[in-house]
Amino acid sequence: MITQEARAFAEAVIQNVERVIVGKREAIELALVALLCEGHILIEDVPGVGKTMLARALAISLGCSFKRLQCTPDLLPNDVTGVSVYNQKTGEFEFRPGPAFVNILLADEINRATPRTQSALLEAMGEYQVSVDGVTRALPRPFLVLATQNPIEYEGTFPLPEAQLDRFLMRINLGYPSFEEEQQILLNLQRVHPIETIDQVVDVEHLRAMQRSFWETTVDETVRGYIVRLVQATRTHRDLALGASPRGSLGLYRAAQALAVLRGRDYVLPDDVKHLAPYVLTHRLIVKPESALRGRTAAGVLQSVLEETPLDIGALQPAR
Repeated sequence: MITQEARAFAEAVIQNVERVIVGKREAIELALVALLCEGHILIEDVPGVGKTMLARALAISLGCSFKRLQCTPDLLPNDVTGVSVYNQKTGEFEFRPGPAFVNILLADEINRATPRTQSALLEAMGEYQVSVDGVTRALPRPFLVLATQNPIEYEGTFPLPEAQLDRFLMRINLGYPSFEEEQQILLNLQRVHPIETIDQVVDVEHLRAMQRSFWETTVDETVRGYIVRLVQATRTHRDLALGASPRGSLGLYRAAQALAVLRGRDYVLPDDVKHLAPYVLTHRLIVKPESALRGRTAAGVLQSVLEETPLDIGALQPAR
């Protein structure tokens, strides 16, 4: 894939989505990174900051199918994957696909669904397929789950277990807009919502081609070693009960390749790794209770790991 074409692809999508989501260029770029390396995103933020609009605008810009799944305690696994219904005319069971059969699935307030329903997404997120009534069915590609959860309200929720958190490539937040950005949002909404005015700007086949080719992005041995040292440092840190898994190191590796391609390079920089590490690794870390009482957080621990881990292994050895 020619890097200039990839950069043009990214700019076209980002600029189109920015017509709807004002001032969140980084979040849009991260969503494209997840799409490119076929990962999934957990958006942890308060209501009303544009999580649904981000998913819809991204789907429209790419020409992808989109569905929104509102997670509630009475939601069943079949409400996600689909169900077989008996047809009296044919005398056979017919499968009716659920919301999972889509390119971009917004699982809104995923932590309000029961663990049984949450687990229905595990196979879809990890294997890009679902199994219903003993039959395995492939999901359309590309396939991206954008799950949201409110970090403030925990009443009546079922926190995601570590195994499912680990399935998400990244955890991000959008945050409140600045004063100027919020003024622009009000101006944009004077007549018609911008989501009603944007159109598809790229061909989804272009995205599929990039997904097949971005693995060729060069990752120097030094950068590869840096990724592994970062991840392993989380496993031995005194404030962490659980560090990042090998899925975390693979996710950071793939995300760095995808980010490099979207920024028009055919090689990964250490800065790509540093930029992505908080989004890819933080939600995979569990802080020890005694460390949490001292005010330590997963984000703070990871920041110290980034500051203390050298790029070159030679930097660990004293000079002679």
